[in-house]
Amino acid sequence: MPLHIFEPRYKEMVKECLEQKRPFGIIRAQEKEESFANVGCTAEIMNVLKTYPDGRMNILAEGQKRFEVLHINEERTFLQAEVFYLTDEEDPPAIADIQKAISLHGEIMQLAGAKPEEMDEAGTSQLAYRLAGSLPFDPDFQQALLEMNSEAERIKSLISFFERILPMLQRNAGAKRKAGGNGHVN
Repeated sequence: MPLHIFEPRYKEMVKECLEQKRPFGIIRAQEKEESFANVGCTAEIMNVLKTYPDGRMNILAEGQKRFEVLHINEERTFLQAEVFYLTDEEDPPAIADIQKAISLHGEIMQLAGAKPEEMDEAGTSQLAYRLAGSLPFDPDFQQALLEMNSEAERIKSLISFFERILPMLQRNAGAKRKAGGNGHVN
């Protein structure tokens, strides 16, 4: 069975996925080469948030399964692909790494003025994606996470990323507090 590949202008595909209760696929467009990444993710439509008079929709979708694109089919008005579903290695992340990732993520969310999501070590099979999905990441980093075959590897990459950006965010937050107090950053 072919998997639909999502592009925003393909309202026909979204309508078909809703009617047939089927997922669609998301792959990253490579703008420079006018091609696509080889690894993507299926998404299930959880809710239609708004339908416009011209048939467009705002939808809420949740990522499901990673896949590798084997062949793209352009016969319809939207892209379809034959895919191979990827599975993670049986390599669970260490509890200490999970706790560290959750803690660092919470610090970043607080610095951004957002309330951190309640998370614990239970049910962490997709924790890296949940943590990464709540922050604006560089698309190259997001793609690299998607292409990793191990949750432990994804968690370690997130920890490394969080540790790199946290000092900068802390400096920015400090400067913002100082500027708010007397109008001077120094």
